[in-house]
Amino acid sequence: MVAGGTGPAAARVGVVIDEEDAYALLRSRDRRFDGRIFVAVVTTGIYCRPSCPAVMPKRENTRFFPSPATAQQAGFRACRRCRPDAAPGSPEWNVRADLVGRAMRLITDGLVDREGVSGLAARLGYSERQLHRQLVAEVGAGPQALARAQRAQAARILLERTDLPVSDVAFAAGFASIRQFNHTVRQAYGTTPTGLRAVRNARAATPAPGAIDLRLAYRPPLDLAALFGFLAERAVAGIEDADDGLYRRSLDLPRGSGVVALRDAGDGLHVHCELRLEDLRDLSAAVSRCRRLLDLDTDPWEVADVLGEDPLLAPLIGAAPGRRVPGHANAAELAVRAVFERYAGVMAARELAAGLVRRLGRPLIAPVGAVTHVFPGPAAIAGAEPAGLGLPDSIHRVLMALTDRLATEAIVLDPGADREETERGLRTVPGIDAWTAGYIRIRALGDPDVLLPADPGVRRALDLLGAPVAGAEEDARRWRPWRSYAVQHLWSVAAATVREPTGSLRR
Repeated sequence: MVAGGTGPAAARVGVVIDEEDAYALLRSRDRRFDGRIFVAVVTTGIYCRPSCPAVMPKRENTRFFPSPATAQQAGFRACRRCRPDAAPGSPEWNVRADLVGRAMRLITDGLVDREGVSGLAARLGYSERQLHRQLVAEVGAGPQALARAQRAQAARILLERTDLPVSDVAFAAGFASIRQFNHTVRQAYGTTPTGLRAVRNARAATPAPGAIDLRLAYRPPLDLAALFGFLAERAVAGIEDADDGLYRRSLDLPRGSGVVALRDAGDGLHVHCELRLEDLRDLSAAVSRCRRLLDLDTDPWEVADVLGEDPLLAPLIGAAPGRRVPGHANAAELAVRAVFERYAGVMAARELAAGLVRRLGRPLIAPVGAVTHVFPGPAAIAGAEPAGLGLPDSIHRVLMALTDRLATEAIVLDPGADREETERGLRTVPGIDAWTAGYIRIRALGDPDVLLPADPGVRRALDLLGAPVAGAEEDARRWRPWRSYAVQHLWSVAAATVREPTGSLRR
């Protein structure tokens, strides 16, 4: 994180890179720092990404900020050339498990718009004052300012990518009034909403009717083929479809359902994303969940700097530096499917999950291709008649215990969940072992630092690489905080030798 601006507000922002170092990064135009640092120029009143191709400003005219919200609070507007508000998110929030990291993940998911700051504080177990103080100290802005900046970005996307009336855009983006909407857009972009729409990107592809077409930025390299391959192996009929470089799935969002189609944008910097939403107020949540699904906010070179130092992993990192950890767009769904994988293996898990979709899934109002349903929620599964689910007794018992706790929120799997506490809660569910809890922690909670030492794929890979399996957990301490990425690389080694995809245990 970088200190922003000057004066008392700037002094409260945590400093990891000082302003002289930040200016040196600006001179390098290093894309790795897009989304981590935002540079503002006092003579123009504009803030940019470090990689912006604009003329290099003088050092005395630059100010540095840790987020778009802090730059906007200081009176700067977003550059229309580099679109700093559309930069990849800071990878710091994926790694951090403290209050600020958990809060940032929930704000990005749109929780403040849905439940207010009081709801955010309640989810995190802190008072509003404590939460505000921590965010200002670490990020330079409170939860309302951070949410407001996110609303502004959602409004820009809707103005540029749809033909919705401006008044509809205001409420779809989460604003409480047209006046607030106009003020925020002017503050963030230096123009009116109609002015922002007038300069929409002429190069943008024309979306299909009823769809929102956008690009999701990432820090290269990204092995999208490996990501899509992992998801395709596990694709469940009715809720997912994967074919020829395209991955499509249904989304269960806070206010309604949706369908997303993801594919490579072809420029080495973006994933093309086509969204169809029942309620446009779910835009921010949908984008956030797609980013988590594909792990788009990671800095792959930061991972490689650690794992590449290990003699065992260095060749794997060198061969595939863009390998990411597949997340999930629906944490509760992932937890259910993890149980299936644990007890039946990957291929059988697909069929068991498809059976749940057929019996209990909610039909989409507007199906898209083979995507016709939304995966049933925990309450629907927990309340179903056992005979109607078609599950083996051993799996049924575990599933009922898990979904009951998810439905009653005895276990919470949201972006702000305390990862350690959640794992402890999962381990109290009869039948949930260390592998299942760890797998849920990796994919549902996005934890970058989970090792699965008992996983057969991990053990097989270690054996193939000539590393002793005994003591592997102790040796893997040097992989921290990126052990989940090490697991992905080890799975890739094991997957090359067996037909059954790795990442599952069977009994």
